[in-house]
Amino acid sequence: MQGDEKRDLIRVFVKGGFLSPAALLKIMELSKSLGNKYVLFGSRQDIMFPRNQAGEAQVDAVFNAIKIEHELSGDQSVHQNIVSSYVAVNVVDTTPWVKEDTYNVLIDAFEFTPRLKINIVDPMQSLVPLFSGELNFIASREENYWYLYIRDTRKGNLLECWPKLIFGQDIPKIARELEKIFQEFLPFTTEELYLVLKNNYVRINYHPITEKLAFTETAFPYYEGLNAMLNNQYWLGLYWRNNQYDIEFMSAACRLCQETNISKINIIPWKAFVVKGIKASDRLRWQKVMGKFGINERHSSLELNWHLPVIDAEALELKRFLVRELDQQDISTHGLTFSIKTNRESFHFTSVVIARSQIGGTTTGEYYDISYAKDFNPNTITYIPYARRVSKELIPALLIELSKLYFRQLNPEKEPAKSPAAPTVNGHPDSIYQCSNCLTVYDQKYGDEIAHVPAGTAFSELPETYRCHVCDSEKKYFVAVKE
Repeated sequence: MQGDEKRDLIRVFVKGGFLSPAALLKIMELSKSLGNKYVLFGSRQDIMFPRNQAGEAQVDAVFNAIKIEHELSGDQSVHQNIVSSYVAVNVVDTTPWVKEDTYNVLIDAFEFTPRLKINIVDPMQSLVPLFSGELNFIASREENYWYLYIRDTRKGNLLECWPKLIFGQDIPKIARELEKIFQEFLPFTTEELYLVLKNNYVRINYHPITEKLAFTETAFPYYEGLNAMLNNQYWLGLYWRNNQYDIEFMSAACRLCQETNISKINIIPWKAFVVKGIKASDRLRWQKVMGKFGINERHSSLELNWHLPVIDAEALELKRFLVRELDQQDISTHGLTFSIKTNRESFHFTSVVIARSQIGGTTTGEYYDISYAKDFNPNTITYIPYARRVSKELIPALLIELSKLYFRQLNPEKEPAKSPAAPTVNGHPDSIYQCSNCLTVYDQKYGDEIAHVPAGTAFSELPETYRCHVCDSEKKYFVAVKE
């Protein structure tokens, strides 16, 4: 199912990525009643399934009964789901004051379905991406206060930090006010937005920012299988290669949650789901259910750390090919994450990106560009080109090179020499610029070998005819980024 069928999806907004087993069971029953055998999970912790010509009234009646928002346009959505790292609590290390109830209170306070992508996340975990939203509320070390990072797609996905910390209970209010301003389609700086709200007498409880947001260097977690929690409990993560989650199994899992007093089921952006709080005495019941449906609960880590578009046969086939090839090479990719991109849309949140080559905005056959996040950390949202216009057969060797580069970076043999200070032009740094359209980086230190620009050439010295060697954008679409 692709193309036009992708637009014929029902999209269910699972706010915060968690919902009750009873609500999920209702969704499974609705999908089954429409003739489906499976449901799909989206990148923003949402659920999708084919509409199959169902009437709007029939669909609305079910969702109104369970009080869950939905849309009937799978890839042309007007509204967006709220993403949270609720799932990470008691599964991986998190900020001590951020508990499950913290997310419950915040999500319940949203009395509207946002049009902007909103993330409410903990910076200590790596299971849920931090900056894939347009409004990214990130927990600070000060209890009940959050950073806000705004990612404006109209300004090249550059992040800007709100000048003050925001009190948690004000997050829904400030999100709604910012939506009103953004609907004017005017680019604002965060300082201007702050002044607009202040001048409009919008009462927000702020606190000064006393330290920059720090990211912990944690490897991407293995999120599958039955794993120990505290208090003699377990969490279970399950993943399907093709993202088609069998309705019969999902329904059985919901019923078992109800029978064993598990209050929430979690969906994660990696198109998998997690059940937390399984008692030790109930482990065998879960194992029997998985055995009955033939569920594989222990895929190779090579399988898990990939992000693919929903319903994309080309991306799925390429992933299968790459996993097979990498497995044959016995190469470790632990800690790395990968995404496959077959169109210009979408925001990266993985270490390595494999994207269909484009010239002038048009895809160019079976060729791909490979880039990787600066320091292999997707939270930098700065991507460095590694290879351009390579065939499918060459990609595995290049990924092996990148994995070796990643591990050399983790385990340097000696302290690297300090780099000289970046040259300045009129007192301002002129070192690194990024293409607003495809996020390709021009780094003065390296120049642009493809465009025959020697290393050490400042961006201001490039001719006005200079173009991005990945997407062919003009020089004017490059913007300065800080180290």
